[in-house]
Amino acid sequence: MPSDRSRHVAISSVPLAQDTDPREGPSLSICPMLAAVGVIGTEWRLAIIHRLLEGPQRFSEILRSSPRLNAKTLSATLKFLEGQGVVQRSVVSTRPFSVVYALTEMGLGLAPAARELRSWGERWLLPKAVDRSRTAPRSPAIQGELPRLTRPEVEPLRVH
Repeated sequence: MPSDRSRHVAISSVPLAQDTDPREGPSLSICPMLAAVGVIGTEWRLAIIHRLLEGPQRFSEILRSSPRLNAKTLSATLKFLEGQGVVQRSVVSTRPFSVVYALTEMGLGLAPAARELRSWGERWLLPKAVDRSRTAPRSPAIQGELPRLTRPEVEPLRVH
């Protein structure tokens, strides 16, 4: 008989929340917030999604949108988003052929969240970033995006 743990192997990459019902005992359920952050929770994933909200883009167009983005990172991120069902890859049969990336219906569903995150960043983070940029200007992750904020370096704890 398979254990409870082996039954959940297919969704092992999805964060789970422990719910306890005194009548039924402990059960596992997917936490929607953590699952969503697991899909879009990195700087490049969200920046690429935001870029694709403008419409379908070729790989080179997305790559040129940021001087800090490299081809290896873009390729891996697009493959991940395609595997999650957020991005669709289409091969256009031209000579030479080209590949176009576009958001799926699931990806387009992120538009309101992306707009809200941008609005929140403009209100709360941009004023701080502008103050910091006067001393050390940085380019944004994607053109038209907010500047990337960096955390101050913290020395690691030394154990004696």
